[in-house]
Amino acid sequence: MKSLVVVESPAKAKTINKILGKDYEVFASIGHIKDLPENELGVDVENNFTPKYIIIPGKEKIVKELKKNAKNKKAIFLATDPDREGEAIAWHIAEEVKDGIPVYRVTFNEITEKAVKEAFKNPGSLDINKVEAQQARRILDRLVGYSLSPLLWKKVKRGLSAGRVQSVALRLVVEREREIEAFKPEEYWTIEGIFDTGDSENPVSITAKLYRYKDRLVIERAKDGKTNFLLKDKATADALIEELRAKNYILAEQERKKRKRNPPPPFITSTLQQEAAKRLGFTAKKTMLIAQQLYEGIEIPDEGSIGLITYMRTDSVRVSPEAQQWARKYIEENFGKDYLPPEPPHYKSKKGAQEAHEAIRPTYVEKTPEKVKKFLSKDHYALYKLIWDRFIASQMAPAQLESTTYIIRDIDDSAEFRTTGTVIKFPGFLRAGSEEQITNDDSEEDLQLPDIPEGKGLNLSELKGSQHFTQPPPRYTEATLVKTLEERGIGRPSTYATILSTIQERKYVTKVDGRFIPSELGILVNDLLVERFPELIDVGFTAKMEEELDEIEEGRLKWLKVVKDFYGPFKKDLDEALKNLQKIKPQDIPTDILCEKCGLPMVIRWGRHGRFIACTGYPKCKNTRALEENRVQEKGEAAGTGEMCDKCGSPMIIKRSRYGKFLACSRYPECKNTKPISSGIKCPLDDGELIERRTKKGRTFWSCSHYPECKFATWHRPVSEPCPDCGASFLVIKNQNSKKILQCINENCKFQKDITSEEKQKLKESPAGKQ
Repeated sequence: MKSLVVVESPAKAKTINKILGKDYEVFASIGHIKDLPENELGVDVENNFTPKYIIIPGKEKIVKELKKNAKNKKAIFLATDPDREGEAIAWHIAEEVKDGIPVYRVTFNEITEKAVKEAFKNPGSLDINKVEAQQARRILDRLVGYSLSPLLWKKVKRGLSAGRVQSVALRLVVEREREIEAFKPEEYWTIEGIFDTGDSENPVSITAKLYRYKDRLVIERAKDGKTNFLLKDKATADALIEELRAKNYILAEQERKKRKRNPPPPFITSTLQQEAAKRLGFTAKKTMLIAQQLYEGIEIPDEGSIGLITYMRTDSVRVSPEAQQWARKYIEENFGKDYLPPEPPHYKSKKGAQEAHEAIRPTYVEKTPEKVKKFLSKDHYALYKLIWDRFIASQMAPAQLESTTYIIRDIDDSAEFRTTGTVIKFPGFLRAGSEEQITNDDSEEDLQLPDIPEGKGLNLSELKGSQHFTQPPPRYTEATLVKTLEERGIGRPSTYATILSTIQERKYVTKVDGRFIPSELGILVNDLLVERFPELIDVGFTAKMEEELDEIEEGRLKWLKVVKDFYGPFKKDLDEALKNLQKIKPQDIPTDILCEKCGLPMVIRWGRHGRFIACTGYPKCKNTRALEENRVQEKGEAAGTGEMCDKCGSPMIIKRSRYGKFLACSRYPECKNTKPISSGIKCPLDDGELIERRTKKGRTFWSCSHYPECKFATWHRPVSEPCPDCGASFLVIKNQNSKKILQCINENCKFQKDITSEEKQKLKESPAGKQ
């Protein structure tokens, strides 16, 4: 008689099935099978906050198959992920299959033969504390979301949402933006000199910056964090330069310091997301998706599905002794004994980390990135190599560095110039290809200074001043926002990616050049929540809530008490806001545009679809314009479409409606001719052109310009490149495994390929790309 093993995903099921063999049947639940209902609160507030769990719509067939497969089984093993969410999934599955059959819980941090078989030899039971911690989080989030969202609908705009943790992240972005707006740049100057030894046969020169003049540093940093500048303007700098030119200089001192740089610890969830964002340009969401696939299993010919990394949701830097031993053997064989520290290094996790988990690391020493590269996509390989390099580096010896500082003074010791160089005496962990670089944490350059004896006289050959301005704090990137959330105790490893994607999907923030900027809507929502619910979206309060959830998991706190203590004050604030808060909308912004119908000034006004331009004579005059039309015309971006109006001969410009972009006559409102934007690609069924359209729900598709006579349409963006296999007139862009590929439009042709960097550039230059 077989036993049933239940996991979340088909990929994980495939990997585990290969390990366990014929005595087990592995079934994938495809994630959660139960949740709170979407169309109601789903929490009985009057009855001790009892949650109302239902089968998730669309999962009925899976639950039916699960129950069928559970019958006549020797035992049922719940092998969902080893965290709170995995425990909750296992608990819901157990409720559906417990029918006199023994039910066990098995957990493992890596999907390797040894780890999986060891877990099945020593199965346990469900951890109700973990289940209740996850349930408390879910109930708290539901109470906040389903209470605040209707408030925002009523007082601001329909379709908005708020969340317990996402609102705190939004607050961080908004407050940073206000810091930037309030920042006043301060001018300062630095002076740099070029000195030489004056030897005609063997000329040697060095460049150094003015460090001190008389008793003041050029840049002084006080204990309170304030920075004071000696040279605040050009006149002061020029005057000092003239004084310095007249002085005589010597190389007064050479300071040499040996130091070591320790390797970084192996990745945890937050540091992996940060490095993947900085080095690979991955969003947190994309990083976690690829890491999940590497954990669950990658198909390798002749070996089947192989899990390449340990569990990727962790805040522990602990590494198993076994992994440390194979890493040490690998380091000795590939780098030499000198690169091994005397003892395996041990890193300290932050307070409250789940030490039952390991850090994120590779699972097999023989599966080096280069050996498995041909079986991985470009993104899978990049992330796997990042994880591999970091883990190997973490087990290596420190790098040995030597810093040399040359101190140049004038004879009177009134002026002091300095320059510093760093030399790598022993690379240590840097040999592993780690992301750590010599200049990452230091201002000094990676250079060797010329050999000049102390006391040597120097000629000042050049002296120049450089103007600088203090800079405001930078906007958050995905990496820095994740780092801040972790440092402030907001969210946990499983939530960072969701937080970042949610505030973008809600249009509360936009990303420009990889940095978050709050939208007008985001600022409006944030200000309302800060005013009415200051404690709820207080950073410290949210961090305290996370600590209480941890205490529930550890069995030191009851979930019901946490929920009750939270809901009382929250409900009071909510009722007051619903009763007293007036409808909120942004102030009208004056413009210098006059209404062409009545001559009154027009203003930028708020509407259900965002900002638009409206006449101040409303309601007598109801004239409006789309805001983007004016922005386009003011910036001069309307010209150059190459299209002329076929009714009046005037240039056509690009405009936007709620259904997307279109071409319109530049003489509007005299000429109201419009037409869709063509992709420049011929329809495969007739001589029409493919044009971009949108459904009423906002989904983009491409169809023939001769519609309704020609019914050709595709959901995928067409590319003007014929198929090399079947000769079809064009390819389309499709999403596959978190990346974009080119695929033949002909469904009977199997041609597909990755998009190269050259093709990406061509796509940008195409008519559709420019639009």
